Amino acid sequence: MKKYGDVMVFAEQENGIIHQVTYELLGKGRELANKMGTDLSSVLLGYDLDGKAEVLIYYGADKVFLYDHQSLEEFDIIRYKQNMVNLIMEEDKPEILLIGATRIGRTLGPRLAAALGTGLTADCVELDVDDEGNLIQIRPAFSGNIMAQIKTKTRPQMATVRYKMMKKMSRDPYRKGEVIKKEVEVIEDTGVRIIEKVESEEFDITEAKVIISGGNGLRRPEDFRMLEELASILEGVIGSSRLLVDAGWISKEHQVGFSGNTVKPILYIACGISGAPQHLFGMRDSDIIISINKDPSAPIFNISDYGIIGDLYEIIPLLTQEIKEYKERALNEG
Repeated sequence: MKKYGDVMVFAEQENGIIHQVTYELLGKGRELANKMGTDLSSVLLGYDLDGKAEVLIYYGADKVFLYDHQSLEEFDIIRYKQNMVNLIMEEDKPEILLIGATRIGRTLGPRLAAALGTGLTADCVELDVDDEGNLIQIRPAFSGNIMAQIKTKTRPQMATVRYKMMKKMSRDPYRKGEVIKKEVEVIEDTGVRIIEKVESEEFDITEAKVIISGGNGLRRPEDFRMLEELASILEGVIGSSRLLVDAGWISKEHQVGFSGNTVKPILYIACGISGAPQHLFGMRDSDIIISINKDPSAPIFNISDYGIIGDLYEIIPLLTQEIKEYKERALNEG
């Protein structure tokens, strides 16, 4: 007999594409469910989702509650919230509910928690359970200087979890599970209207394989062009510390750190970034970290694979030129 209710994961999707944070949450959810001796469920809402629910089973879910209806084609906070509240309060009653700390997740999570009368811990970076089934929700506090461990008295225990923090399971197409098709509560008028959809011209820095980041060592906003040239050669993108975003030098989509984006590129080059805990939190898990700084005692060198002590205004142009020449030689010889 199971001692606890299910662990449940909200499966986020847009236009039929499941967000990668969902697979990370299923990986962590599977681990928690195994410790608790219970099932891992997932809830998927949308329209024309043939085959999508089965994919969630391949990544660890034991059962998937599927809400497939045209009224759910676009994310509407009222419709999504109400259908999930019906499921949680009247049928599944999970012990734990995990949601990605994404644009959609950060909108849905608080409304769900309010409707369910339960607590919500936001932006978790790690999760565990104790012997009594209490979810230990771990998140940075005081700009990442400490890691707070939080427990929730009410049920379900809810947490939003940052992307790129958890490890997803390997896809297993032979894994078995149950897809439970649910009747959708159709709400005709929620008061929400989508007037126009505009494709963002910005990029998703969390998916970048190479990031060249600038910090307080830059003297002027236009000096980002020097970093852009290096990023272009390496087929990467530009990142930034919070100070330069707050100063209006570059948009927030480029910000790396606790209050910005968490990234895990193959290569991260930090240019003129001293290494405040807030910034280190967002990039410390990069595969290779190269730091350029005039201050040999800069904290960022402590987590760097390679460090260059010197003036970035001298080093970046030289590095850019060397890479250009190397690529030209390789092209000519190839």
